Amino acid sequence: MDLITVIIPYFKKKKYIAKTLKSATNQSYKKIEVLIVYDETSLVDLNYIKNLVKKDKRVRLLINKKNLGAGLSRNKGIKHAKGKYISFLDADDLWKSKKIEKQLEIMKLNKFDITHTSYEIIDKYSQIIGHRNARDFKNLRSLLKSCDIGLSTVIIKKSILKKNDVFPNIKTKEDFVFWLNLLNKNKHIYAINKKLSKWRKLDNSLSSSIIQKLKDGFRVYNKFMKMNFIFSIYYLILLSLNSIIKKFYQK
Repeated sequence: MDLITVIIPYFKKKKYIAKTLKSATNQSYKKIEVLIVYDETSLVDLNYIKNLVKKDKRVRLLINKKNLGAGLSRNKGIKHAKGKYISFLDADDLWKSKKIEKQLEIMKLNKFDITHTSYEIIDKYSQIIGHRNARDFKNLRSLLKSCDIGLSTVIIKKSILKKNDVFPNIKTKEDFVFWLNLLNKNKHIYAINKKLSKWRKLDNSLSSSIIQKLKDGFRVYNKFMKMNFIFSIYYLILLSLNSIIKKFYQK
């Protein structure tokens, strides 16, 4: 069996992290290592996290000396990953028990290097309030108008990642830039239309800040995709419209 590395950045998610971690360690696929990247400078939750880590020898804790943000914390996790495959899991999301097993089986059968899956949307009480269906992305243009990849659903073969394949240092949409850069290098991101993960929608999360999303959305196109001002605004409008549409049709 191949070793799978699970990377979980942690920042102020004490209410959810125990269940999130349990959903990873209770996978039917047992050969995993879990890297929790602790990103709180206050260290207020550190002892709690340390106690969780002690419960399973497959779990390791990496502590940031300063707050890096989710993207740079994932980069740190990638550098320390020993697995042949890397998977990402946010500290408030959940996996179904056969997530890795089913996803990896399809990846190996079809020789896929990167896959994402469909997923359920849950609220703060873990009640299902909607879902998203995964689709294939085989070129940059196919993803430019809408970020339709659930971060916590992705598994990627570590060997395809180059030194500069990293999450950028922005507050939101860092994963969007990561996927776009991979597609821009002719990598394909294949869909598995099985709901194997649960994404938690929290109204008070950083990702729900409209102003921050608009700022970072513009940077995605202007800074990272090297588009001029007009094209950056054009794609930002499309991205925003698609985000609104998804909210109305999330079920």
